[in-house]
Amino acid sequence: MEPSRFRREVADWLAANLTGAFARLRGLGGPGREHEEFDLRLAWERHLAAAGWTCVGWPVDHGGRGFSLDEQVAFHEEYAASGAPARVNHIGEQLLGPTLIAFGTREQQERFLPGIAAVRELWCQGYSEPGAGSDLAAVSTSAVLRDGEWVLNGQKIWTSLAHVADWCFVVARTEPGSQRHHGLSYLLVPLHQDGVTIRPIQQLTGTSEFNEVFFDDARTPAGHIVGEPGEGWKIAMATLGFERGVSTLGQQIGFRRELDDITAEAKRLGTYDDPLLRADLTRARIGLRVLRAHALRTLGQPAGPEVAVGKLLWAQWHRGLGELAVRARGARSLVSDGAELDEWQRLFLFTRADTIYGGSDEIERNIIAERVLGLPREARP
Repeated sequence: MEPSRFRREVADWLAANLTGAFARLRGLGGPGREHEEFDLRLAWERHLAAAGWTCVGWPVDHGGRGFSLDEQVAFHEEYAASGAPARVNHIGEQLLGPTLIAFGTREQQERFLPGIAAVRELWCQGYSEPGAGSDLAAVSTSAVLRDGEWVLNGQKIWTSLAHVADWCFVVARTEPGSQRHHGLSYLLVPLHQDGVTIRPIQQLTGTSEFNEVFFDDARTPAGHIVGEPGEGWKIAMATLGFERGVSTLGQQIGFRRELDDITAEAKRLGTYDDPLLRADLTRARIGLRVLRAHALRTLGQPAGPEVAVGKLLWAQWHRGLGELAVRARGARSLVSDGAELDEWQRLFLFTRADTIYGGSDEIERNIIAERVLGLPREARP
């Protein structure tokens, strides 16, 4: 379909359907705001699924729409531009789904992909641990094959949306005595069982988007391993590559809206008259264009260490935007009514985490230095 016509089709459908009860979802959700109207956002996402607007980049024979990269970009950008709410099924659709399509067995694809596409089952990502944050190779959660089931023991932390998820894809150590990235496996684990305990963690923003998850003899069938035992590192890295894919272009539309709102607020309050603030707002707008150019340049490339550059760029940019929001509002940013943070305070506080979650800046720089630029490996104990 001709690009502009396709964009109009997406925009028209969104305008026609973000009505009634769904109209109040505009602008809701997203990092630090996942608690906002969750049940209604889930209903909206199932409405999207019924109309065929989920999993748009998946192949048709796996339940997707088979959209081209250009069409996927158009969809995500129009979705963001419409003010439609943040998706509740991002982890299943954008991370696990493509992973199963690339590495899963036919049985796994038939079991799990329809539930993701229809938004019947929600997923979370079991990677980080208290002693293994950005250093995924240091995970110690173990899994042992016993009587046709994997039996898991250990703890995951900072597990986004685990409290509303039905399943978790877990990186666990399945080879006793193995070290680093050797001996890890990628398991699909049901969360609604006696061996799983989920405890929400309160964040600076006062909300609890992420959780700690405990596995105490939790079980999952032997067939719920993606790839072979010991291939968990390879598959986990591929999942991270899918995480930083085409949907980031829609994310940047949200960034632009935040920047526009901050600029408008600065003009309303008179802080825009400060030449230093005005210059930094202009610099932020230029930086946003750089983010888009980089995303388009790397779109469709095989997952590799180059994706670390994109994460490093947008995390630093967005954290800087939170700081600009505080500067634009001046002393007002220090005042709260004691009940709930305003949108600017929440933006500032939550973006402090941008350079940590999904791969800390320090780890990303090491990846770029060693795997992209070929510099000597950093000394490690």
